[in-house]
Amino acid sequence: MACNPDFIQYIIDQCSGAGEIAVKKMMGDYCAYCNGVLFGLICDNNFYVKVTEPGRSVLKDVILRPPYNGAKDYFYISDVDDRDYLTTLIKATIPALPKPKVKKNPIK
Repeated sequence: MACNPDFIQYIIDQCSGAGEIAVKKMMGDYCAYCNGVLFGLICDNNFYVKVTEPGRSVLKDVILRPPYNGAKDYFYISDVDDRDYLTTLIKATIPALPKPKVKKNPIK
């Protein structure tokens, strides 16, 4: 099942307190980025955040599940209506994730 565009926009709006939120469509679902760092997925109108210990300490309920068949477990976020909670979760998660690699420009 594909994601509803209204749900995607809702998640972007709800998470915007954490920083610059962007999504990229990947094979029917969406990768969620905060300030260029991949922190979560939006799949089948469900929101998932990468597993980190700082994130675990913020979660109201720790629910681990894969966002799609064959994926590793992510934190399943059932409470997407609490903007402050999502902001706190993402701000705790981002520092524990690898930073994006800087692409080198080829010499011409």
